[in-house]
Amino acid sequence: MTDPIYVTDALITEDIDAYLEQHQQKSLLRFITCGSVDDGKSTLIGRLLYDSKMIFEDQLAALEADSKRVGTQGQEIDFALLVDGLAAEREQGITIDVAYRFFTTEKRKFIVADTPGHEQYTRNMVTGASTADLAVILIDARKGVLTQTRRHSFLAHLIGIKHIVLAVNKMDLVGYDKTVFDRITLAYRAFASEIGITNFTAIPISGFKGDNITALSDNTPWFKGPALIEHLENVEVGAAADEAKPFRLPVQWVNRPNLDFRGFSGQLASGKVRPGDAVRILPSGKTTTVDRIVTLDGDLDEAVAGQSVTLTLADEVDCSRGDVIAAADAPPEAADQFEATLVWMADEAMIAGRAYWLKLATQSVSATIQQPKYEINVNTLDHLAAKTLELNGIGVVELSTDKPITFEAYGDNRTSPNKVMGGFILIDKLTNATVAAGMLHFSLRRAQNVHWQATDIDRDMRAGLKNQRPALLWFTGLSGSGKSTIANLVEKKLHRMNRHSFLLDGDNVRHGLNRDLGFTEADRIENIRRVGEVAKLMSDAGLIVITAFISPFRVEREMVRSMLPEGEFLEVFIDTPLAEAERRDVKGLYKKARAGQLKNFTGIDSPYEAPETPEIRIDTTAMTPEEAADLIIDRLLG
Repeated sequence: MTDPIYVTDALITEDIDAYLEQHQQKSLLRFITCGSVDDGKSTLIGRLLYDSKMIFEDQLAALEADSKRVGTQGQEIDFALLVDGLAAEREQGITIDVAYRFFTTEKRKFIVADTPGHEQYTRNMVTGASTADLAVILIDARKGVLTQTRRHSFLAHLIGIKHIVLAVNKMDLVGYDKTVFDRITLAYRAFASEIGITNFTAIPISGFKGDNITALSDNTPWFKGPALIEHLENVEVGAAADEAKPFRLPVQWVNRPNLDFRGFSGQLASGKVRPGDAVRILPSGKTTTVDRIVTLDGDLDEAVAGQSVTLTLADEVDCSRGDVIAAADAPPEAADQFEATLVWMADEAMIAGRAYWLKLATQSVSATIQQPKYEINVNTLDHLAAKTLELNGIGVVELSTDKPITFEAYGDNRTSPNKVMGGFILIDKLTNATVAAGMLHFSLRRAQNVHWQATDIDRDMRAGLKNQRPALLWFTGLSGSGKSTIANLVEKKLHRMNRHSFLLDGDNVRHGLNRDLGFTEADRIENIRRVGEVAKLMSDAGLIVITAFISPFRVEREMVRSMLPEGEFLEVFIDTPLAEAERRDVKGLYKKARAGQLKNFTGIDSPYEAPETPEIRIDTTAMTPEEAADLIIDRLLG
């Protein structure tokens, strides 16, 4: 090959400023390629990079060498290697992780995400689709519409991608047969209409041979266009629609470089704003006006959706990271209970009742997920009964947050480039791994109708009447460790000291409040949540509350801790080795568990997560119950 692969624009040498200005003004289209395994997604992107002259000569030389060594196209160039960079990807000839690539044409700039086709990596596809404006759904002409084709199409529509391209690939392997193309298009149209995709563009292509990629191919005279690149260059991105929506700016950072400046930085999710516009701070509801729109290059007369700016306000109002600055006459909602669609992305199944971190825009709150209303079968679109969601499961759930968050229904805001006011992720509190992505539908009616009623007598006044400081002594440990024994002694000693206390014992509570709960992981979590809420009410009454529960999971103990003011939750770890607890076996439970007569028994076939930094640790092999009770009271009252 004698011609250089990368040819510089002549304007670079003539007028570099004009060249930069020209390319700066180009619109940007983010799109993804998705579909089933081996449909040719990576090959297509490699072909786009190749044909758009975005490969340098050294890259081409490396590509040619790699194609001969690990390629799947014989001695010809394997364009997929331009995108599949992981060793595991090259060895297996598949895409595992999301790969982002940039290329440009004369009309537009592009960022394309190559997403994996394997069901195992569906979560990676969701990640790539979250910021995309267009999806290219690839179908192998030899195989037709497959399960992953349906799954990815459903997810693309669910996430709110408005522009769908059906790229029927590998037409060279079916002899460029029009009937094959028509049959696949018809089958896909039938499925698309069922999930709500009303419009898509079908194009017959060959990523390997280059047919209908940059220009119409002579091999498909029956296809009148457009070619793929032409369609990508001309599709409407929808920025105008975002600007037409009411103004929203989630505050990412309070900019305070000195005493004389206080601004609020973030990216406009929708709408436009000018100095003097009336705005409302949410969730507080305080109103003020915009004073300045500050950027590094100077103040602006107007900011529009997609721009990152710093706003200064006319009044000194309380506003911090996570708040939303919105148009005063069209504010978004704030609530703490929602219905949402959830795409589960973790290897471990969802546990109903467990608390996760929820991140929406710049807000971060604790959220509890309830048992799914139903799970969606992407093949049949049936609503299936479900108690949990497994990896790649899609379902509709109800969730509650520990404080109100500002939001908009995802369906109302899906045109936004960032989909920031309705889309969220869930994060495991212990591992910090992202476990799910979700889309808010609406706030629950009870969240709107039930408000917190302020009372004149507060918890400090109630505690003062009892001449004590409220506290929650949370005893945790294995069954048979001695929790109830020591907790009972602590309450007796407090009673003799004229302290007002109440003991909540695990077994006693299951006779009444929690009699409907079993011993599954989900039931154990709900057991602790209910007890935590009761304990909080009792501490609000000014009492010293003592609880004796196994409470095997750290996350749930931390959930209860977060319910109370700082310093009022005292975790008391009754540290008894399993062997010693089993030796005592006061209730005969370990013997039954070993015999297989008790399922989900903590320490045997259900895990116990010991506290890492408890406020009080009691080694029952080294001290008596009396000594332990005295130590706990000294720590409590000291």
